[in-house]
Amino acid sequence: MAQQKTVPLYSKVPYLKTSCDKKEYVPVQGEVADVIEPTLSEFIPSNINPAKTAVLILPGGGYSHLAMEKEGFDVARKYNELGVAAFVLKYRMPLSSCFENSSLVPLQDAQQAILMIRQQADKFGIDINNIGVIGFSAGGHLASTLLTHADTSLVDNKDISLLPNWSVLGYPVIDMDIANTHKGSRVNLLGNNPTPEQIEYFSSQKRVNNSTPPCFLFLAQDDKAVNPLNSIHYYEAMLQHNVKGELHIMEKGGHGFGLYNKTTKEDWFQSMTDWLRQNKWIR
Repeated sequence: MAQQKTVPLYSKVPYLKTSCDKKEYVPVQGEVADVIEPTLSEFIPSNINPAKTAVLILPGGGYSHLAMEKEGFDVARKYNELGVAAFVLKYRMPLSSCFENSSLVPLQDAQQAILMIRQQADKFGIDINNIGVIGFSAGGHLASTLLTHADTSLVDNKDISLLPNWSVLGYPVIDMDIANTHKGSRVNLLGNNPTPEQIEYFSSQKRVNNSTPPCFLFLAQDDKAVNPLNSIHYYEAMLQHNVKGELHIMEKGGHGFGLYNKTTKEDWFQSMTDWLRQNKWIR
């Protein structure tokens, strides 16, 4: 059995406006919306994998809500079966009515989570150089910004790397250009009239470089919510910059299938596990 515990991400939430009148609520079972106070849920297995692996999990929800069960806690339990310590981040929604610099608060939370995990590596029995991130949909976009903005530190940190060692992106939003993006995610993150600089900054395929961590991507070709070109363009950027990884495109499955794409016998989680073993991130 894994030990489970949820802790606040900050003693005082950054950028929070005193005028904020939003309150977190549950739109449907297993989801949470209008997150103001971020938390980190720890799922620590009783037997850690010999590689001392950890993973940060970022659920999706279009930057309006979070699919905490389907793309968070269920995924954490699946990683625990591998002996991987899993951490589910309930990150803040980029509400301009509640936060200064609202477009940056999800990235700030993801960086703070990586910082906290690395700071407590000895406590959790994990290797600070074997921490991955997995993100789904808009959570995939957040993961990709974490992967491609190592030069931007939004947290109080002097000497700990905020860059994951490996990554997994599930049917991710990547591009903020209107032609390919998920419009809901773009509007919620950047507003109705983002500047060209904002679009460039948050279009992760444009920020991949030779230091970007290896990545395993999976999605369905018939995804009508997030254009498959988001993943394809990110993978193309990986090729251009010699970033290791795999791209798995299933013919059917649509968007938001979580751990189980019922249209195919391919098990993306098993394929990802094989990839982790191949690279010795798990044993």
